[in-house]
Amino acid sequence: MERNQQLRRQLAAMRQSLFDQGYLDEQFIQLEELQDDANPNFVEEVVTLYYRDSARLLSSIEQALEKSNTLDFNKLDTYMHQFKGSSSSIGAKKLKAECTQIREYCKAGNGDGCVKTFQQLKRDYATLKKKLESYFQVARQAGPKEIASRSK
Repeated sequence: MERNQQLRRQLAAMRQSLFDQGYLDEQFIQLEELQDDANPNFVEEVVTLYYRDSARLLSSIEQALEKSNTLDFNKLDTYMHQFKGSSSSIGAKKLKAECTQIREYCKAGNGDGCVKTFQQLKRDYATLKKKLESYFQVARQAGPKEIASRSK
């Protein structure tokens, strides 16, 4: 029992840290509210699908950026719009903000800005993935329980 409470406290601290560091927003909480006894791993499944599908999109964005001498800003903007939507759906706040920034650079025709911000986006994408993997690992150890809402 004590071990389970310890895991729950660790889980709550990890979750709060993701919000405090600006990685997640309220959309993540809304996803958690959809999770129930019938589907106890719903959020993890959604996040896993996000990372699987977004990897292909990131690859397309990277290929588009490699053609920096003939950068197609409209195509890049379309990719970033898709990536921003996907990131928004799981509550990936930092990634969403970086997508918005890259889209602004696309509108301004600023290839260097696009490339630099995309490098930061990739770092944050990888960091969030690691943090969420750890979070879900602890959540699985802690077992199912009602979802506590984020402290204000």
